[in-house]
Amino acid sequence: MESTFKIWETNRKIHLSILERHTLEQLNTIPEGFNNNLIWNFGHIAAVQQSLIYRASGLPMNITDEFLGKFKSGTKPTAPQTQEEVNQIKQLLESQIEATKEDFAKGVFVNYHEFTTSTGFNIATIEDAIVFNNYHEGLHLGYILSIRKLV
Repeated sequence: MESTFKIWETNRKIHLSILERHTLEQLNTIPEGFNNNLIWNFGHIAAVQQSLIYRASGLPMNITDEFLGKFKSGTKPTAPQTQEEVNQIKQLLESQIEATKEDFAKGVFVNYHEFTTSTGFNIATIEDAIVFNNYHEGLHLGYILSIRKLV
């Protein structure tokens, strides 16, 4: 799992670097032809990570139900995010990996509720979930790289 965590760390550094280089207005801009914006993508990866890894393991998430409701799959931005909300998303992006690594090392992920994603991936174990999370965040990095060129 060490290499999987390294991939995740590298990907998150790229996400954070992009987030930090954009203004609040740019983060909230939805370019023509897109359904969402940069900040929604960042919030989405933070929310999905918690759902994939913690919720599906039967453990409490480190986000509120309101946060999950705003950024879960199938949603799109309904209002601009404030700077405080952007700061919250940034903090989640910075802290999730270390917390997950610590919990993984402690063995807190005892049960995992197997399911198949909307794209057909079967996730049966916590290891599957962490690997799939990397795939998911990589997909959204592609969306983010496209959006940033238009804001």
